[in-house]
Amino acid sequence: MKITIDQDKCIASGQCVAAAADVFDQRDEDGIAFLINDDPPEEEADDVRHAAAVCPALAIFVED
Repeated sequence: MKITIDQDKCIASGQCVAAAADVFDQRDEDGIAFLINDDPPEEEADDVRHAAAVCPALAIFVED
């Protein structure tokens, strides 16, 4: 699974962190999302896909 965040598109909503807190986090200074685990275990794959689906800015891309 390859996960990419377009930080220029991110609007700091935090939906990705709510969906997959072991994979995504937000910078303290501006709330922009970043990856804390770019190779999550398979059991977290559904949460990562859900995070991409609920991102209001469509800033998360997931490739299998």
